[in-house]
Amino acid sequence: MFSKRLPHRRIIVAGFVLVLFGFAVPFLMCIQVMAPSFFLCLLSFGASVSGVLLGIVGAAWYSEIYA
Repeated sequence: MFSKRLPHRRIIVAGFVLVLFGFAVPFLMCIQVMAPSFFLCLLSFGASVSGVLLGIVGAAWYSEIYA
């Protein structure tokens, strides 16, 4: 039932978006577009880690289906 609701491609795309967010926020803080704060740093770190984990799960799921 879970596989019909959220296919592996959507999981990989969601992981990519989270990793991109985890890269963009610290970059914007470094070039001083956004004010750095502990919450934003923690949020970008969490988004980056969860995006990598989602990408790994999506890739494993893809290889299980098509390999």
